Amino acid sequence: MPTIFSRIISGEIPSYKIAEDENHFAFLDINPVTPGHTLVVPKKEVSYLFDLSDSDYTALQLFAKRVAAAVEKAIPCKRVGVTVIGLEVPHAHIHLLPINTEADMDFHHKQTLPAERMEEIAATIRANFK
Repeated sequence: MPTIFSRIISGEIPSYKIAEDENHFAFLDINPVTPGHTLVVPKKEVSYLFDLSDSDYTALQLFAKRVAAAVEKAIPCKRVGVTVIGLEVPHAHIHLLPINTEADMDFHHKQTLPAERMEEIAATIRANFK
C-alpha cells in the first residue's frame, strides 16, 4: 500500500506543493512546527532516509538545499533548521523549518493554520524557488 507521501505525490491527496522535479517533491507540513515548515521527499518510496543509495541521498539533499533557500527568502527567519525523524511516515523525508531560536525546532508545538494562510505561504515559497 502506498504511503501517504506517495499518495500526495501522485495527487490523490491534496497538498500545498512547493516544488518538484523528476525524483523529488516538497510540500508544506499540514501541522507545522513553524509557519513554512516544509517536507522534502524522494518520489521513490524508501522507508528510511539512510537506506537511499548514495546518489539518491545526495540528490535529495541538494534538492532540499534549493528548497531551504526558497524558504529562507520567503519566511522571515535567522536560519532554516533541518531535521530527520522518520518515525511518523515510512517514507524517507527531511523537515525544513524556518527558525529564529533552537526552541523553534520543538516538535511538541505543532499548530494548525487556516488553509488560506497555508496557500499564501506555499505561494511565497514557490515564488522564491530556483
